[in-house]
Amino acid sequence: MTFHFKTGLLALALLGSTALGAVNAQAADKEISWIYCGDSIDPIHVKYIKQWEDKNPGWAVKPEVVGWEQCQDKATTLAAAGTPVAMAYVGSRTLKQFAENDLIVPIPMTDEEKKSYYPNIVDTVTSGGQQWGVPIAFSTKALYWNKDLFKKAGLDPEKPPTTWAEEIADAKAIKEKTGIPGYGLSAKTFDNTMHQFLHWVYTNNGKVIDGDKIVLDSPEVLAALQAYKDITPYSVEGPTAYEQNEVRAIFLDGKVGMIQAGSGAAYRLKETKINWGVAPLPLGPSAKGQGTLLITDSLAVFKGTGVEDKAIEFAKFITSPGPQGEYELQGGAGLTPLRPSPMVDEFEKKDPFWKPFIDGISYGGPEPLFKDYKGFQNVMIEMVQSVVTGKAQPADALKKAAADLEQYK
Repeated sequence: MTFHFKTGLLALALLGSTALGAVNAQAADKEISWIYCGDSIDPIHVKYIKQWEDKNPGWAVKPEVVGWEQCQDKATTLAAAGTPVAMAYVGSRTLKQFAENDLIVPIPMTDEEKKSYYPNIVDTVTSGGQQWGVPIAFSTKALYWNKDLFKKAGLDPEKPPTTWAEEIADAKAIKEKTGIPGYGLSAKTFDNTMHQFLHWVYTNNGKVIDGDKIVLDSPEVLAALQAYKDITPYSVEGPTAYEQNEVRAIFLDGKVGMIQAGSGAAYRLKETKINWGVAPLPLGPSAKGQGTLLITDSLAVFKGTGVEDKAIEFAKFITSPGPQGEYELQGGAGLTPLRPSPMVDEFEKKDPFWKPFIDGISYGGPEPLFKDYKGFQNVMIEMVQSVVTGKAQPADALKKAAADLEQYK
């Protein structure tokens, strides 16, 4: 697995050897190169980069803005070719794969640092008992419902579902009474199809992997997959055509009763005439409390640049409570705060819709870490699609997926 991963990427990297040489030539002993995902650098990060440089004479942080579609692949390609950047913004899901291939260095956290985060956040960057990244962005989900559609369906518009059974019943009532889909289920061949399903897994006390043991084929996860099958008839038609942002657009148009989405949807809904509400994700029969999938992106520090220690220092600074709090609490980006703080308390008072996104953290679970993350992701997507299209029964699909995951753990 390691040899295939590295050599495959090296071949890809050599196709752009001129560009790589240019990057390498520009590197300096006192420069921290940073692959920064997005369309532009956030002004808050610009502010704190300057502050760090002022306190560290002779050092410069050099962000390179790379689009979301390419940024992770670029960081991986450079590292595999032996010309790594010092630091890159990556999905935490990839950290185990980077670590297994000896491309990144550990970023140990003190007990005090770990305790500063909400519960379970540190688990998203931990593999083999070590932390491999510093969280920089975090998202959770909650349930949005269209109060007018609830009313038209004869439901109490002020009473969102609290259990899966209620959610399925409400979706059924909306579809049958109004002709409008009651729920927005997304099952496109896209990473968030797996994410959307994992929210159901973590609202029923389920797991995918425990240490190195695949535990997907369990009563808790089977119940989640069965609930997916049960709500499909009352969901958007042809869910394999939609990913979560496309389903969100349908909700913003008033054409679906309920969706699960991040906080960014609330800011968009404020600009519409929709009568909406937001509540914790409904719970399955085995739930022990409010849950959600905990998705983080992290700063990973790559091996072999000679500036690893300083890059770790900067990564911890830019994600420390002050800078991080300003960055994540701007609103509209769909980010959930990584840490509790008085700033978060004030934010929640100002916008009460924030509460469900934070309440789900306590019993939430991390994105499972696999050595081959894309292999894992594809298995999960195939499992969900096979059930919602009626090609497989939940128990059979789950058993097949659990066996298929063994090669990727």
